[in-house]
Formats: sequence, structure tokens, C-alpha cells
Amino acid sequence: MQLIMMKSTDWSQLEHLENVFYKTALSSFSEVDFLTAGVSAATFEQMLFVAHDEEAHVQFLEQSISAAGGQPVAACEYNFPFTDVSSFVSLASVLEGVGVSAYLGGAPVISSKDILAAAGAILVAEGLHQSVIRSALFEVASANIAGTAASPNSIFTIASTFIKSCPSTNPPLPFKAFPSLQMAGDQKMATAGQTAALTVDPSVQLGEQTFVTFVSGLETVSVQAEISQGLVSAVIPPEAQGQTFVMLTNTKVSGTVSDGAVIAGPAVMEVSPPAPKLDFGLQR
Repeated sequence: MQLIMMKSTDWSQLEHLENVFYKTALSSFSEVDFLTAGVSAATFEQMLFVAHDEEAHVQFLEQSISAAGGQPVAACEYNFPFTDVSSFVSLASVLEGVGVSAYLGGAPVISSKDILAAAGAILVAEGLHQSVIRSALFEVASANIAGTAASPNSIFTIASTFIKSCPSTNPPLPFKAFPSLQMAGDQKMATAGQTAALTVDPSVQLGEQTFVTFVSGLETVSVQAEISQGLVSAVIPPEAQGQTFVMLTNTKVSGTVSDGAVIAGPAVMEVSPPAPKLDFGLQR
């Protein structure tokens, strides 16, 4: 039950963040602003539904946590670095992907079938949100054959960059943020085979056993890091497709990345998938 409450708190704080995120943008920008930025009227209407969903998710999780005897967390004060419609939509794509990864990453620790079913139902909605936003950015909606799971501490590392302060009445969150890791320069879209350059928190000491680990869908690939003049770099592997989490690890990882292996990150990278190739010989 304690693990379930930890996950519910994790999801609840993330849903608060998304709820405030959408309402901040939709109260700041009009439909005309979206149209001027190249977002269709149909997509703008979809975003209103997305915002309504996030509000309902907050209410649902608050009720669930209270019913289980826990204390729901209140929304924090956030700082979202968008300045216009375009930067809002780009950040929305990141947050929706993080939301999918949070629910997916929490599934293995849930023993209650009822709670697992409810989390799965919300996960479906988050995936639909992600598809709406990715389509608005003209990105491939289904860029990977599977979603990407992430640990609570990885999710908190990303979410904490947007949190300014939280109410003193909130119970302390049982998570820790890893040292920051960011994509260097303007690497909004990458492709496999390119070199990814990253900047890491200067307090982090990097040694020879440093790997850049890419987590994308069901694939985890570690590449020996190249370290030069304050930048960490590695060639993006072909397994990275769509929204990908990039971490620095102290060992070569395959499968699940343990918290003990993480040196810094994750950063979020968008990797353009290759053109699909269909095997029509598999027809039945």
C-alpha cells in the first residue's frame, strides 16, 4: 500500500502540474493566437478537451488518495518557460510524454487490480493527449512501437525544473531529483547516427566509466561517453525513436535503469524515426 500511495502522490503532483500548465496557456492565448501560430481550430478545440481531462485527473486522484487514507497534495507554484503558442505546444509534447512514462513506470509496483485498471485508463488518455500534441507539431504520432517507462525519481527530476515552491501543508515528496542534464544548443529534432551533445551540472564529477544511456520504448542502449570542454557527447543509436530519455550512467545498462546507475538526467530528446518498412509477407 505504501508503494501505491507513493505512486499516487507522484501522479497527483504531475497531474497538478499539467492542469496548471494548460490553464495558464489557454488563459493567456486566444484561439486567434493559436490560428496565427499555425495551429488549426480543430486542434485548439482538442486542447480544450485535454485541459479538461487534466483537471478531471486531479480530482480523480485526490478522491482516490483520500479514500485510501492518504493526504492529497495541493498544486505548487510553477514556472513554465513558454513565451508564445509555439513554445507552449513544444513543451506540451514533452510533458505529455513524461505523463505517459510516469504511469507506465508505476505499473509494475501496483498490486491492486482496481488501482492498476484506473491507472491504465488514465494512461490511455495521456497517450491520446500526446498524439494530439505531436500531430500539432507535425511529428509522427506513433514514432515508437511502445511507450517509455520511467522511474519516479526520473519523472521528478524533469518535473522539478518547473516547480518554484510548494505549499507547506503538502507532505514531503518521497523522491529525489538527479543532477541536471540538458541538450546542448538547439537540438529540437535529431536522427539516429547524429551526435548528441549534452551539458551536465558542473558539480558532477565524470570519470572514464561514464555512459550516455538512451531509453526509448522497450529499448535501453548505453554508449560510451565522449567528454570534451564541458560537453558530454555520444552517437544516437538506431533504437532511439520518438521521445527518448537520455541519462548519464556509471555503467552500461540494458533493460531497466536502476537509480543507483544514474549520474545525471534524464534530458528529453525527440528522435525522428526512419520511414516505416512493411513486410507484406506477414499478411494472413
